[in-house]
Amino acid sequence: MKIEIKQIRDYVWEIQRTPEMLVPGIVYGDTDSIVTLKKELAAKHGGFTPALVQVANVATLPGIVNASLAMADIHPGYGFAIGGVAAFDMDTGVVSVAGVGFDINCGVRILKTQLERKDVEPVKERLADALFRGVPSGVGSEGEIKLKEKEIDKLLVKGAAFVVEQGYGTPDDLEYTEENGAIKGADPACVSPRAKERQFKQTGTLGSGNHYLECQYIEEIYDEEAATVYGLHKGQALIAIHCGSRGLGHQIGTDYLKTLEEASRKYNIPIRDRELVCAPIKSPEGKRYLSAVYAGINCAFANRQVISHLSRKAFAEVFGISPASVRLLYDVGHNTCKAEEHEVGGRTKTLLVHRKGATRAFGPGRIECPTAYRDVGHPLLIGGTMGTASYIMRGTALGMTETFGSTIHGAGRALSRMQAKKQWSGAEVIRELGERGIVIRSHSKAGVAEEAPGAYKDVDRVVDIMHNAGINRKVARLRPMVCVKG
Repeated sequence: MKIEIKQIRDYVWEIQRTPEMLVPGIVYGDTDSIVTLKKELAAKHGGFTPALVQVANVATLPGIVNASLAMADIHPGYGFAIGGVAAFDMDTGVVSVAGVGFDINCGVRILKTQLERKDVEPVKERLADALFRGVPSGVGSEGEIKLKEKEIDKLLVKGAAFVVEQGYGTPDDLEYTEENGAIKGADPACVSPRAKERQFKQTGTLGSGNHYLECQYIEEIYDEEAATVYGLHKGQALIAIHCGSRGLGHQIGTDYLKTLEEASRKYNIPIRDRELVCAPIKSPEGKRYLSAVYAGINCAFANRQVISHLSRKAFAEVFGISPASVRLLYDVGHNTCKAEEHEVGGRTKTLLVHRKGATRAFGPGRIECPTAYRDVGHPLLIGGTMGTASYIMRGTALGMTETFGSTIHGAGRALSRMQAKKQWSGAEVIRELGERGIVIRSHSKAGVAEEAPGAYKDVDRVVDIMHNAGINRKVARLRPMVCVKG
């Protein structure tokens, strides 16, 4: 497929429709980022299809609405580009494993403390040790919660509420979690015994890869109105958690790849990339996969809820504060697929919105936002790198119209993990960050090398693209002080 891309306004580019595409592609970027994406088209890319081609391929899927979208952190993924968003008509559209990803409901949760940066700086090493000791991390890590299949089934339906009932947090946490910590429609019967078995000992574990647990401070406030509503101020210490559904979510993706591959053939769905296998939303296969995805979403909410509890305990140990004084700001996912109401052509329609490495970004007035945040929209939690910065943003009316209420999920990778390991050593990264006042704890130096700050795009630039395009608004910039990696 030939890719022709042109600028339609500042920071917004259109991949022009070909005969195969049902809708155009829309990419948010500046001139330099588009030049880089164009270069990918001609380069060998380690087995991945170039990101712009992936955006165009998604535009060929049945029932897609308006456009195949790519946020400013776009880079090649599995079938869908990471940073990809696509909404589908509930009657004529499809659901795709590639549009969700394998780490179902990987997301970010931020907790607010009453501490300031100056309180944390003198005890960073001790805090890093307490968090590293208190929150299990790394490949194959096991948590303190040991569940059997009947308990797993309850967790998959009740999500974060299940672990809150076990004493891991408070009901107030649920108010500030997307979907109140549990999306409806999860059916444990649609999740394989193997997937459940992988979760028996993993609830409350950070995992590995790009997952992290950080103590950050607010370096800059850009939007005083939203910051006041969110209870944020300059210098405030925060806790950020980035992880997902662990082995269970990955196994769900693996299990349903074959199911949806067979469904693609059964329903004669034209697939331009073998990784884009899918099923009609209302088909038996599509319904089963969605029920399994919802179970994975609830698993991830529960996982981050337990890590929140363990993080509160570590802060209480180091600072002598009450765990209850550490309040949840928000929890939002960025590998999801869910039915939402959006305005299309002047009418409100229910659409199935896939967000692959893209964050839900609902703006002012949406009933899904916590009551306290409804006037400004819920916080958008944008992860950066352990050596740069993260952001809190908020949604806009334009973003609701153009991107189905979506935004970036982070900086986006610039180099593959293999390329990063060739360029940096984990020990070197830890030393350099330490010299800059950032304390790192990790079970894997190779994992640290994979996540070297230089392996990612410039998060400031990526955030500015979405801000300047009017899709989202910057609220606060966060700097890391302590980072725990798997």
